Amino acid sequence: MKIKTLALAVLATAALAGCASPTVVTLQNGTQYLTRDVPDTKTADGFYEFEDISGRKVRVKADEVATVRKAD
Repeated sequence: MKIKTLALAVLATAALAGCASPTVVTLQNGTQYLTRDVPDTKTADGFYEFEDISGRKVRVKADEVATVRKAD
């Protein structure tokens, strides 16, 4: 019974880890943010919204974003 529970926990962790796509958001001024996942695309009011790896919510004007790319 414990082996089934352990196997299920390992599979769930692997599935969640596979879904994340760490991303680097670079601003025009050179500031970089590392995010846990791809940020929401530009909102209706012209902003990118994302959460950095420390858990802080960030909202940046789309005009200030230079690049959004997957982390190496």
